[in-house]
Amino acid sequence: MQNLNELFEPVIESMGYELVGVEYVDTEGHNVVRVYIDHENGINLDDCSKVSLQLGALLEVEDPIVQAYDLEVSSPGLNRPLFKQQDYERFKGQKVKIKMAVAQLGRKNYRGVLNGVTDQGCVDITVDNERFELPFHDIKKANLLVNI
Repeated sequence: MQNLNELFEPVIESMGYELVGVEYVDTEGHNVVRVYIDHENGINLDDCSKVSLQLGALLEVEDPIVQAYDLEVSSPGLNRPLFKQQDYERFKGQKVKIKMAVAQLGRKNYRGVLNGVTDQGCVDITVDNERFELPFHDIKKANLLVNI
């Protein structure tokens, strides 16, 4: 979804928000473009609605998606998704859940404490006192884990 990130980011930033990331979900023929936005003061329904209107108009003009889809704009929530390498540095020390697209050392799921990003571009995570370096490009999905 790099194209959508590049398309959306200038619009979202010009409105005073941060583009957290974009997900494209295809479930049984129902496609969803989910856009996560954030702001230092938080996000409310009004913010999502404003951004949705702008992005909807942009998508009508640019028409980058061939299939039918629904556009959703949302806050990242408590279990914030992590999309960019900078996210893994920003939330160093936080608990995370990472699902790999490609198994690493025989496993795809990791829950632990985020240590940041290595010089080689791997995500460094500690799980049960054991450190793992996970290739960033093989991460399918990652989220902060917030205990309430």
